[in-house]
Amino acid sequence: MEFWKEHAKLRVAVIAILFAAGLAATIYGWRLTGKMAGLGIMIAGVGLLVAALWVYNIPFGRTPKKKP
Repeated sequence: MEFWKEHAKLRVAVIAILFAAGLAATIYGWRLTGKMAGLGIMIAGVGLLVAALWVYNIPFGRTPKKKP
């Protein structure tokens, strides 16, 4: 996972895009109250927000322990 540590600007751009798309999808789906499509769009938006969190947390992942 060294790629994401070395390319911080790319990581920030990906997080910003995922966050904006997730927030927009969630709000748009919320406006479709009473329709099944609105629920699906909101779930997809929450999935994009979780993906943004996942990209944020990649560089802080666990490192394998070295045996003595």
